[in-house]
Amino acid sequence: MSSKDWIEKDYYAVLGVAKTAPADEIKKAYRKLARESHPDHNPGEPGAEERFKVVSEAYAVLGDDAKRREYDEMRSLFGSGAFRRGARQPGQPGGVPFDVSDLFGAGSSGGGRFAGGGISDLFSSIFSGGPGGGGAPGPARGRDIETEVALDFDDAVQGVTLPLTLRAPGVCDTCHGSGAKPGTQPRTCPICHGAGVTTRNQGAFSFSEPCRNCQGVGTVVDEKCPECQGTGGVTKTRTLNVRFPAGVADGQRIRLAGRGEPGERGGPAGDLFVHVKVRPDELFGRTGDDLTLTVPITFAEAVLGTDLRVPTLDGAVTLRVPPGTPSGRILRARGKGVVRRDGQAGDLLITLDVVVPAQLSAEARTALETFAAQTPPAGREHLDARVRRFG
Repeated sequence: MSSKDWIEKDYYAVLGVAKTAPADEIKKAYRKLARESHPDHNPGEPGAEERFKVVSEAYAVLGDDAKRREYDEMRSLFGSGAFRRGARQPGQPGGVPFDVSDLFGAGSSGGGRFAGGGISDLFSSIFSGGPGGGGAPGPARGRDIETEVALDFDDAVQGVTLPLTLRAPGVCDTCHGSGAKPGTQPRTCPICHGAGVTTRNQGAFSFSEPCRNCQGVGTVVDEKCPECQGTGGVTKTRTLNVRFPAGVADGQRIRLAGRGEPGERGGPAGDLFVHVKVRPDELFGRTGDDLTLTVPITFAEAVLGTDLRVPTLDGAVTLRVPPGTPSGRILRARGKGVVRRDGQAGDLLITLDVVVPAQLSAEARTALETFAAQTPPAGREHLDARVRRFG
């Protein structure tokens, strides 16, 4: 079992006891649950073995006084919120998403910074400000921004560059992001001496935390910029030229690194995420990298064959409809679809739809009756045989 399991799993809840439960109560609860969930008492029941495994895992920790103390200490630390996703951690840029998985890796044997390490390694590293100790958080990273853009079908398939106007936080033009009044400069924080973190001792541990005097930035602004009030950023209208690559699909999200909200007082900017909505086309559809098109043809064209001139997104092509083509047949115009990342293109798939006229002239009806009289049967013998069973 990994240290990551200790943080993510509530073993008290697994055993159904309170955190203050004495050892004998924990042992009693374990025995009851182990007996109820043992695979031998639940033959063939899905999940019985897994439940028994979880119960045994919980008791292995809570049934050992030393492990229980370590488990309670770790749960208390991470339950305080200091290491929730999105919280700042000493030694990491402020505001960068953080998860306990970053410490241990994606699984119990993952490649996180503390994968395979003991709990003492974890605690000493956390409380000393991270591996290597004492790294400064620095100015907080700006938040990510999301917006939505509607593209025409042709532009989405072929690619387009469009101006995108945003009303969002941006770098202050007066102080250029420093937060200081023009003519002045931020000075090094006298408390943390520019490190952005301070250290205090508590018992056997040394805690590193963002400096309260400078909020972890490492500098102090004595005279704040009158435009941004010392933050280095203001809400303003800005226009970006955004390149949408050929083949962008409906619902896709385009990431523009560093074009989001600027970081506080010179911190790194967040990202801009553009959600793409593609307007439907009156003629063409799309399936992956292929475009689709339905073309109506007459009964005579289907029987006798014909040459069809059909549109594409960048011109027109001529396709041969062979004699005797049934309705629903799909013809393929190669390379007339969506351009892939490797430069190759999908195809245009043309579905032929044989149109049956609702009305006929007298001459057309006579000609069709003559045609029908000379046409071979449709080959329904296998169906007729089944019908004859019912008389």
